[in-house]
Amino acid sequence: MKEAPGILLIDDDPAVQDSCGQVLSRAGYRVVTASTGEDGLERFGSGAFFAVLLDLKLPGMGGLDVLRRIMETSPETPVVIITGYASIESAVEAVKKGAFDYLAKPFTPDALRLAVRRALEARKTHIEHLYVNKELEARTEFDMVTGRSRAMARLLDVVSRVSPTDSAVLIIGEIGTGKELLAREIHRHSLRAEAAFVVVDCGALAETLFESELFGHVKGSFTGAHQTKHGRFESAEGGTIFLDEVSNLSLNIQSKLLRVIQEREVTRIGGSRPIKVDVRILAATSADLEDLVRKGRFREDLYYRLNVVPIRLPALRDRKEDLPLLADHFLRKYGRRSHRNVTAISPRALKALQDYDWPGNIRELENTIERAVALSKKEILEPQDVMGCGLAAGDARMGQGAAGSRSLEDVEKEHIRSVLLTHLGNRSRTAEVLGIDRKTLWAKIKKYGLEKIVGKNSP
Repeated sequence: MKEAPGILLIDDDPAVQDSCGQVLSRAGYRVVTASTGEDGLERFGSGAFFAVLLDLKLPGMGGLDVLRRIMETSPETPVVIITGYASIESAVEAVKKGAFDYLAKPFTPDALRLAVRRALEARKTHIEHLYVNKELEARTEFDMVTGRSRAMARLLDVVSRVSPTDSAVLIIGEIGTGKELLAREIHRHSLRAEAAFVVVDCGALAETLFESELFGHVKGSFTGAHQTKHGRFESAEGGTIFLDEVSNLSLNIQSKLLRVIQEREVTRIGGSRPIKVDVRILAATSADLEDLVRKGRFREDLYYRLNVVPIRLPALRDRKEDLPLLADHFLRKYGRRSHRNVTAISPRALKALQDYDWPGNIRELENTIERAVALSKKEILEPQDVMGCGLAAGDARMGQGAAGSRSLEDVEKEHIRSVLLTHLGNRSRTAEVLGIDRKTLWAKIKKYGLEKIVGKNSP
């Protein structure tokens, strides 16, 4: 059952506490009261509140000082000032300093309920804007994972059936296949489409920072925690959270994530009050989670919680019939962005693209077309244009006969070696050209024994 939104009422008048408490409790809110500014701040720091009702005239610390402290630690929490008619000017000044609104005494129960409802709506909007969802761009970008191939037709049929449900989905696919775009499409066709879609890159931060990012923290809970922080789960309230490359999570974080899924609540670092969350979970991985479970590096119980509906995104080499559509999409996209009059890809250039196995998948194809458009001097892309932008000439030739006798790993090794040599061992530039991240590139460099090309001090 979802926990009632918490409202903190800071007012030294027992009659106001009693009447407001009764009105708001009957309206479905959880009300906590405080009679002084100091007591109010202590309760605010130890609990989870969606809004604050604050009297300006308090014994000890004044209402404006309390407002300032709340705005410093939790700027997304709306504060409604309570004041008498004689102090309306002070209330207006408080609004200028960050208060959401004010109520002049005496006020009616309807006015109180309306003020609180508007405050909660403002809070929800503010939190959603913390992670602005580029929805229009995402809708266009979904063209990257659509196509006419049988593999994509089967996949999109599963997506259409699972999207309206609340089931957890595990998207499995190689680097660059468009897992996040597919997750966005599932969210867009879900019953949560109007709420937030929050992305979490599970390999982006150190474990200590990642826990705070995921679950939030209370001000002062650790060095550098200068203000209370809402975690990604709180920000995704009512919507969808997408855990990208979930295999990168440590066993410690896996354990805490499992508890969030089971209990549907989070506890901020340094906090004591669990906060109920209503969130759909989508996850993605390019690793073999079953193998990681066998090796003891991924919790089996978490795996089954995430893998309710598995969706496997095919690699680009397994849907070559979609490549002309994808290449044309990127050609138009980057032609518009760069204001270049590049209108087509020649048959020979398209064959060179189709003959290559694309270890970096759609992301590598996109990078190749973007660079070709940026550097081309003609309206039509030719083989030398795409070969000069990451697709080595040797790779295109292999597609015309030699590739049939070589394994995919041999082709991938040769291509990575070629791009590394082209860019003098620069890992950052090579990863960008290949359309993969530096971590994945380094793993492949070690796998294929190419460390000597890179050198110890290569960026």
